[in-house]
Amino acid sequence: MHASVVPYTDAQLQALMEALYQRYSYDFRHYALPSQRRRLNHALERFQCASLPALQRIVLDDAVAFGQLLQILTVPVTQMFRDPGFFLALRQQVVPVLKTYPSPRIWVAGCCTGEEALSLAIVLHEEGLLARSLIYATDINPQALQKAAQGVYPLLRMEQASADYLAAGGTGWLQDYYTAEHATVRFDARLLEHINYADHSLATDSVFAETQLICCRNVLIYFNKTLQDRALGLFHESLCHRGFLGLGSREVPNFSSVADDFEPLPEVAKLYRKRARKHVSGVRHDT
Repeated sequence: MHASVVPYTDAQLQALMEALYQRYSYDFRHYALPSQRRRLNHALERFQCASLPALQRIVLDDAVAFGQLLQILTVPVTQMFRDPGFFLALRQQVVPVLKTYPSPRIWVAGCCTGEEALSLAIVLHEEGLLARSLIYATDINPQALQKAAQGVYPLLRMEQASADYLAAGGTGWLQDYYTAEHATVRFDARLLEHINYADHSLATDSVFAETQLICCRNVLIYFNKTLQDRALGLFHESLCHRGFLGLGSREVPNFSSVADDFEPLPEVAKLYRKRARKHVSGVRHDT
């Protein structure tokens, strides 16, 4: 942080988050404090503010300025086929189960600019499942959702994405799915038409559909325990009987109120399945 910036307290940080919620209905009140501080330190430099209260006055008085702050607070970082082993496990262990449903529904929570949802669409296409599937891709960042819906990404990212696609079990070439346009690539509209991008907050909104698979990777790490518990509760409520949950490499459902309701897939990192429930003499038991 710049030397001229006045250090701020946790109380001032929390006051800013409460003010943003009251003014714009964006709820960052239960995000993890260390990551919030990193983002706000960056915001103070970007806005050339000497103090957090000064930044608060700017963004409360100017919706455009708040939109700029939102881009910093939501950390729009993602990539296609991130952690290829995860997508390989999806292809091998989850897709065969999804094929047993007439119309599988997948929820990508915290989709950012859409790379993960698009990666899932490619896997489903190659497994002959996309035509009867629907992917809900949600985020709180309207600019990120707009970019996601366009399906346009920097060409420079495709070399790494292509390598990860093959490591994830890709059956062709990633370039088969996009058209190069100068320094960018545009992905096939036939993939995008099966992805429904929408605004949804894990902090304030409720479940909107029954799903067979939920992917929420590298999102919960930015939440405190209260918000992690709320999000995992939403996923549990949304998932159908024996539905699947995919989390990020540093995320687990342990210690949440629904921890006992998820079992890890054998030999697969960060893929969980909702436990079956049975009733015996009026008492509910895990199977």
